[in-house]
Amino acid sequence: MARVTVEDCLTHEENRFSLVVLASQRCRQLARGASSTVPSKNRSAVTALREIAAENVYYNRPVEGAVREYIAEEKAWEVSLLEGGGL
Repeated sequence: MARVTVEDCLTHEENRFSLVVLASQRCRQLARGASSTVPSKNRSAVTALREIAAENVYYNRPVEGAVREYIAEEKAWEVSLLEGGGL
């Protein structure tokens, strides 16, 4: 695959927001040392999108639930930073 586009990935995900959440979660995994499922010499963000376009990375449950869980986790993280004086 010469270039990966958002449109390539959206054929496998319901909407752009769920795509961004999935790609960011996978990008973090790759940055922490997870092995890639596609050959890529790109940065982790591009590699994550390539994996999604190749249908190697996807939600293993309904997208809405996964996105709601992600939002709840992010809010909890922000609250913990505010309470600890981090923001």
